[in-house]
Amino acid sequence: MTLEAMHERLAAVRAEIGEVVIGQREAIDRALVVTLCGQHGLLEGVPGVAKTLLAKTMAAVLGGTFQRVQFTPDLMPADITGTNVFNLQKNEFTLAPGPVFTSFLVADEINRAPAKTQSALLQAMQERQVTIDRETYRLPAEFTVFATQNPIEHEGTYPLAEAQKDRFQLKIDIGYLDRSEEVELAQRQLRGDAPEARLERGGVRPVLGGGQLAELQAALRQVRMRDEMVGYVVEIVRRTRTAETLLTGAGPRGTQALLGAARAQAALEGRDFVTPDDVKGMALAALAHRLVLRPEFEIEGLTAAEVVKKILTEVAVPV
Repeated sequence: MTLEAMHERLAAVRAEIGEVVIGQREAIDRALVVTLCGQHGLLEGVPGVAKTLLAKTMAAVLGGTFQRVQFTPDLMPADITGTNVFNLQKNEFTLAPGPVFTSFLVADEINRAPAKTQSALLQAMQERQVTIDRETYRLPAEFTVFATQNPIEHEGTYPLAEAQKDRFQLKIDIGYLDRSEEVELAQRQLRGDAPEARLERGGVRPVLGGGQLAELQAALRQVRMRDEMVGYVVEIVRRTRTAETLLTGAGPRGTQALLGAARAQAALEGRDFVTPDDVKGMALAALAHRLVLRPEFEIEGLTAAEVVKKILTEVAVPV
């Protein structure tokens, strides 16, 4: 696929998702970045801001299958991966695949399940395969996890382990709509054209067909990134490891996440090259959730996002 064709496809995908998900342009773009890079996204926002709707709409527009798992304290790993059940007619065990066998999986309120269940996603997210009773099964090549969590309600939750947060390329913050967007949502609700209703009755046009998502992902490699820009990304990530306010900085996976996100953002903007603004625009989403603050600074109210912003002002921008 040529760069021109990729830009046209991405513009059409953006427009179609925007027909259902009102506002949230930045969240839509970042979800597309995650998908283009073949990675996974952590969606964070208060209830009712279209976290699940965004993932479900993306699956419909990109021509993929969709499954949703509501994480609860009693959820077991087999409820996600599936299990072997005995078939009386065939007198043998057969696989009953779990919801992980899909293109797009929404792990709703992932921090409400204990670590044992959360870890059931690790192999699937990293290797796109699952092991059930010592047998390994491949997942679809486009397998993407969008996990959601509520940032303000922590009672009865199990914080994600650092190793698991590191598997998410971006943390995508989804906030409230502005006034005009909320008025539009209210008017559509009164007309019987609410976003959820439109999605349920098949009012979303699949923009991509079979295999075209893989073509888009391959075309992303045509977006050029100068050596100076690569060095800029590496220096930003390395500064997180020496910051006095941080206990743990971002690892090499953070470098890979920021490189891919900047490249995909350039593609979404219709360019065939990466600029420093692409890197800066993706730095918070790619790095902040990987950082661990020192307790004394956390008590003072410092956030990982503020640390990343400070680093961005300190690292020299390539010309």
